[in-house]
Amino acid sequence: MRTIFIEKREEIDRIIRACKTCYLGMSLNDVPYVLPMNFALDGDVVILHSAQSGRMWETLLQNPKVCINWTLGEELAWQDVQVGCSYRVKSESVLVEGEIELVDDFDEKVRCMEKVMAQYSNRSFKFGAPSIRNVGVFKVAIRKISAKKFGAKAVTPWTSSEEQA
Repeated sequence: MRTIFIEKREEIDRIIRACKTCYLGMSLNDVPYVLPMNFALDGDVVILHSAQSGRMWETLLQNPKVCINWTLGEELAWQDVQVGCSYRVKSESVLVEGEIELVDDFDEKVRCMEKVMAQYSNRSFKFGAPSIRNVGVFKVAIRKISAKKFGAKAVTPWTSSEEQA
């Protein structure tokens, strides 16, 4: 089984949009910290939201550099059922690196929260003014993006492209 780099942005976006959770990695004073988050993808920007206090918020205010991961798929695969090192989880994974930008503008916060909710539902939502004022919204402009497919079958001259997936 192989690891294949995914180059097409449309395929990368498909993986991101198929996920319900992303994992936000950050660091403060060389102490790493990772949290599961709800998100929205808006072109080359990832939108995240949280309370405006707590460990995550304090970490991001002091060090805005982040890494975000999405992983899709959990099917176990192996080359030889008797060989432990031949086991893999068939999955697709995307990594984004960037820096956060806090969103303070009320109307932009509303737009961002509409994008986040659209990731999870086709419904229209209304947001009360207090909830928008009290939510912490931040964007991560994608500085670097990479994606891989794990557990793909090895390509041989006798393997069809459908069998490789």
